[in-house]
Amino acid sequence: MSVPAYSLRDGNTIPAIGLGTYGLNDQLGIDAITSAIADGYRLIDTAYNYGNEEAVGEAIERTDVDRSDLVITTKLPGRHHGFDETLASFEESRKRLGLEWVDLYLIHWPLPRIDKYVESWRAMISLREKGLVRAIGVSNFTPAMLERLIDETRVAPVVNQVELHPYFPQDELRAFHDEHDIRTESWSPLARRTELLREPVVVDLAAAHGVSPAQLVLRWHVELDAVPIPKSSDPERRRENLDVFGFSLSAEEVAAISALSRGRIWGADPETHEEF
Repeated sequence: MSVPAYSLRDGNTIPAIGLGTYGLNDQLGIDAITSAIADGYRLIDTAYNYGNEEAVGEAIERTDVDRSDLVITTKLPGRHHGFDETLASFEESRKRLGLEWVDLYLIHWPLPRIDKYVESWRAMISLREKGLVRAIGVSNFTPAMLERLIDETRVAPVVNQVELHPYFPQDELRAFHDEHDIRTESWSPLARRTELLREPVVVDLAAAHGVSPAQLVLRWHVELDAVPIPKSSDPERRRENLDVFGFSLSAEEVAAISALSRGRIWGADPETHEEF
């Protein structure tokens, strides 16, 4: 299955949907990721703190898809913030992944209390200049944090990966992203462990389009020009999640789904949340 891609400001591209890998560990993880790549996933999202970079690397090694056609993302953990620490942490991630380069490297959380994310960002700029990373971005950054990076380094992230789903559409942040040509990525795009996929508006619109509720919500992300990265260990569900480019939603339908907005469901406010 072919997935469309967006152009990033730095000349790289990113597929319009990706595979989240949190919890896909060991042999089951390797099998799931290998299968997902065979089904058409080209954006694979991991992180140092997921503890599965080796599994992701093994899956990449097993696939016959050309390496240059894959977009592999990993993330810097909070305990490694700082210039030299970031360089060392990246090298650990790269070795575990078994890759010559990483396509997209993100600061996982800003940790403003520690106040070293600008130092880490400078290190990531250096990694990009050396060709070890193709594109650099952040995760869970607010507009003020993004502005600080831009003001202090003159380099804007090409991606900000944030909690985004119909319960938390992030209108203000997405508008800031649009203004600064930053691509929005959506973690927890299906608001897992909630009743989202049973909401009447979601169920009714999905039935009207002849798709599943999950497909409808993932298409909502696509209509917002956001890149959802759903995770599933179920092969059929993974294939279903990828199959969201054969229909579209009207502006009214998008607005009806966005009207479910009620705020964060994980309590992970970037101003206070810390993940080391």
